[in-house]
Amino acid sequence: MIDETTNDFDKDKLDKKSILTSVVFVTLGAMVSCLLWGSAYPMIKLGYEEFKITSDMMTSQILFAGIRFTLAGILAVLLGSVIRRKVLLPKKSSIPMILKLSMFQTVGQYFFFYVGLAHTTGVRASIVQGTNVFVVLVVASLIFRQEKLSFAKTFGCIIGFLGVVLINLADGGLGEGNIMLGDLFIFLSTVAYAFSSVLLKEYTKKEDPVVLSGYQFIAGGLIMTFTGFLMGGRLETVTTRGVIDIVYLAFVSAVAYSVWGILMKHNPVSRISVYGFLTPIFGVILSIILLKEGAGFGLFHLIALVLVCVGIIIVNLDNIDKKHVDSD
Repeated sequence: MIDETTNDFDKDKLDKKSILTSVVFVTLGAMVSCLLWGSAYPMIKLGYEEFKITSDMMTSQILFAGIRFTLAGILAVLLGSVIRRKVLLPKKSSIPMILKLSMFQTVGQYFFFYVGLAHTTGVRASIVQGTNVFVVLVVASLIFRQEKLSFAKTFGCIIGFLGVVLINLADGGLGEGNIMLGDLFIFLSTVAYAFSSVLLKEYTKKEDPVVLSGYQFIAGGLIMTFTGFLMGGRLETVTTRGVIDIVYLAFVSAVAYSVWGILMKHNPVSRISVYGFLTPIFGVILSIILLKEGAGFGLFHLIALVLVCVGIIIVNLDNIDKKHVDSD
C-alpha cells in the first residue's frame, strides 16, 4: 500500500511537470505572454494620449509606469491568492530575492527604456530591444552556467532577430537619434531584462513564481512611482478611458510575467526566451490595427513572422534533442 501511494504521488508530480514542459503548453503560454506584452506598445501610446503625457515628459512617464507596475503587482498577488485559495505571502528569506529582482526587472529595465526611448526612434529602439534574446542566452550560458551555448541556439536567435529587424525596417527608416542616451540606454534595458530572466529562473527554485512576480512589481513600482513624483512627474488629466488603459496594462504585466515565470521555472531559459522575438512582431501588428500606423499588414510583415517562427522552432528542436540525449 505504501509503495502504491508513493508511486501515485510521484506519477502526479511527473504528470504535472510533463504538462508544464510540453510543446503545446509552452507554445501557448509563451505566445499569450508575448501577445499581451505586444499589446502594451499601442496601449501605452493610447494611455499617454489620455493622460496628456508628451514625449518630453520623462518624469511623468516614469510615474505612469510606476503606477502601472504597482497595480500589476497587486493584481498578480490577488489573482494568485484567489486561484490558490490562500493569501500569497513571500517567505522572509525571499525578500532579498524580490528586491534584487525588482531592481533588474522593473526599475532598471524600464528606467533605461523610458530614458532611451526619449532619445531615439521607435524603429531603432525595437531593433536594439530585439537583441535581448541574445543577451539572455549569453548571460544564462556564460555567466550563470544554466545551460550550454550551442550553434543551433545561436543560429535560431539570429534567424529570429532578422525577423525583428525586417518588420521594423518595413515601416520606415532608422531615423536619427542620440546613440549614447538613446540606443545605449535601450541596450542597457535589455541587459537588465536578461539578468532578471536568469535570476527568475534561479529564484523559482526556492519561491513561487507568482509570489516573485507580484511582489517584485509592487517593490519596483513603488520605487518608480515615488521617484517620478518627487522629480516632478504628474498625471494632470485623468479620464475614465485613461484609467481603463492603465488597469489593462497592469493586467498585462501581472498575467504575462507570472506565466513567463512558471514557464522559466520548468524549462531551459533559451527555450522560453526565444519566444521574446514575437513581442515586437505582435506590437507592430497590433499598432497597425489599434493605432492605424503604417500601410497595413503586408509581405514584409509576413516574412518577418515566418523568420521568427523558424528561429523559435530551431531553438526548441535543439532543446528537445538535448533533453533526449540527457535522458538516454
